[in-house]
Amino acid sequence: MGCGTISQVSSRADATQRLADLARLRRVRDRIDREYAQPLDVEALARGAHMSAGHLSREFRLAYGESPYSYLMTRRIERAMTLLRRGDLSVTDVCFAVGCSSLGTFSTRFTELVGVPPSVYRRQAAQATAGMPSCVAKQVTRPVRNREARATEPQLA
Repeated sequence: MGCGTISQVSSRADATQRLADLARLRRVRDRIDREYAQPLDVEALARGAHMSAGHLSREFRLAYGESPYSYLMTRRIERAMTLLRRGDLSVTDVCFAVGCSSLGTFSTRFTELVGVPPSVYRRQAAQATAGMPSCVAKQVTRPVRNREARATEPQLA
């Protein structure tokens, strides 16, 4: 049996490391999905994944197209949208229920992602989704980032 060249061995090691990093990134993403309402920051997430904060941020962005913080805030805003549609909580209560500690930051981020402030969304969503099953309402009202939006103009070949 022959030995592989140094570059082949190195290439296999790189691939193995990349798979291990991707598995850790998936665990970080799953943790954010589960614990979005908890106080989470990149340093804590990185410690849990045995990575430096900088390495986690770079690799997470490469794998998922956004930073861990941006992903966390999107999950929080999605959950906030659900709570606001219910209509039984104030905007402030919703802000704290989803793990945000600043009403101003929450409102700004909500407006960036959804297009309207949380108070306006609460009013409009109650009217727009009246009588709609919650699973359908969640799908129709999901925030869409610019990079996910479909092109509105026909593509020329």
